Amino acid sequence: MIRSTPPQTAVGDLRSLQRLDHQLCFALYSSSLLMTKLYKPVLGPLGLTYPQYLVLLVLWETDRVAVGELGARLYLDSGTLTPLLKRMEVAGLLTRERAAQDERRVIVTLSTTGRALRRKAEKVPLAVACATGCELDAIATLTTQLQALRANVADRAVLAA
Repeated sequence: MIRSTPPQTAVGDLRSLQRLDHQLCFALYSSSLLMTKLYKPVLGPLGLTYPQYLVLLVLWETDRVAVGELGARLYLDSGTLTPLLKRMEVAGLLTRERAAQDERRVIVTLSTTGRALRRKAEKVPLAVACATGCELDAIATLTTQLQALRANVADRAVLAA
């Protein structure tokens, strides 16, 4: 159920909720932009962009994933994901093939190069964690809170659609 009144806050009156610095969406958006910039020098030596790294993280967990499942996992539509996967295929990181039982489905599989890159990328999470200047416990807590927020927003987005 979507609330019709704002949650109780220490922010004060409703006008103060219109301040940029009081916007949850802006805090998330600007943090996301800065996190992506933080990843750039860490992923650059691996020849990866941040979206490519996210695709590889999914494939390193579960190889041979349908494009639709990959998109759902990464919250990306096929119009964004397909060109990304094409570039990664050209770079030799993965292959795409039509499913034999249903040719509408495209299956993404890691190449030997894509699998080998996992070892080279093992230090990425710790390097990024160190670059944030935050303690690992704080990062874990924030990650859990953001995952809960994402789940709440996803549930409400489905109801609102």
